[in-house]
Amino acid sequence: MSASENKGPLVIIGGAEDKEGDCQILREFVRRAGGTKARIVIMTAATELPREVGENYIRVFERLGAEDVRIVDTTNRDDGSSSSALEAIDKATGIFFTGGDQARITSILKDTQVDAAIHKRHSEGATIGGTSAGAAVMPDVMIVEGDSETNPRIEIVDMGPGMAFLPGVVIDQHFSQRGRLGRLISALAQQPAVLGFGIDENTAMVVTDNQIEVIGEGSVTVVDESEAIHSNVEQILKDEPLAICGAKLHILPHGYKFDLKTRKPILNGQSVMNATDVTEETNI
Repeated sequence: MSASENKGPLVIIGGAEDKEGDCQILREFVRRAGGTKARIVIMTAATELPREVGENYIRVFERLGAEDVRIVDTTNRDDGSSSSALEAIDKATGIFFTGGDQARITSILKDTQVDAAIHKRHSEGATIGGTSAGAAVMPDVMIVEGDSETNPRIEIVDMGPGMAFLPGVVIDQHFSQRGRLGRLISALAQQPAVLGFGIDENTAMVVTDNQIEVIGEGSVTVVDESEAIHSNVEQILKDEPLAICGAKLHILPHGYKFDLKTRKPILNGQSVMNATDVTEETNI
């Protein structure tokens, strides 16, 4: 479930990040990707408006000082072996997935040469970023779609293969803004023993060396069902209410950290034994 210490950082954004003001989150992505020497590739597979969306990010990243920024537009699986795309990725220090539809990313890119090239660059230290749909694809099993603002039930969420940059977790975005706690819990019920992360808008979790740091104006909600004392998931039909007892809930705002190995928040550089010392914790 942990990210390898040898891999580059992940900058996973809950969507609607600031692109006009200080651009705190995108600024951090550029910094992690090499700062003024950053060579950034923008992956637009998720969106049906690749040129418009891509050029918007080019404008932001160039304003922040990146050395080279270019779009890799993949509209079908044939583009997954494009020589120009592979060349751009091979030189990239930062690779950024835009928002849109996460199913488009996996259907176009997963298990292609471009997919392999991106994972290779990540293993070599390149920074991978993604916002909204680009955040949803980070796990090995992702939320494809699901209902918001509802109580947990198996039927409200569909799961599918992700891009596997951060295995063993489930990620949801636009989290508090769209009331997605119910669907995150429902997703976790289908993927036992994983952690769930709900990322608010204009908020990101930066993953480095098996630790997460939260940046931005909102919070990251962490749901840990690994020590739950009861679940009725094996007894219910898919349209019946889900029950979970003894799960943990952590609310982590800007500056807080979380240890992926111990599954605990970090305070003063130490993974804490009792999460109530640093976070709001409750049972679900």
